[in-house]
Amino acid sequence: MDISDMIRKIKAHPEYHNAGMILCHNGVVRATSRDGKPVTELDVMVDRNRLAEIIAEIKKRPGIVEALAEVREGKLKIGEDVMMIVVAGDFRENVFSALMDAVNAIKKDVTRKTEQ
Repeated sequence: MDISDMIRKIKAHPEYHNAGMILCHNGVVRATSRDGKPVTELDVMVDRNRLAEIIAEIKKRPGIVEALAEVREGKLKIGEDVMMIVVAGDFRENVFSALMDAVNAIKKDVTRKTEQ
């Protein structure tokens, strides 16, 4: 996973000239869970088919030029990248909501995580 490569792919999109912004999300493994308990590693499972469906849905939204997402699978250590999402589109209202919805849908429907 390389967010710079993802941005380069977006900039190579034939409709990139319609983009007014690119937003990125880079999720990493935290040292604590949401309830404050220590975490030493995160075991991640990914539903790749559902990931593709979500990204396809995001790309159909008004004003969205391109959307890309990558999610790592397996045992990940503290500080390691888990998920990267890059969305390009015309106006911030369209792009911010597309990125937020993509992050939330992927976390809800694509990933299964076990904190160790």
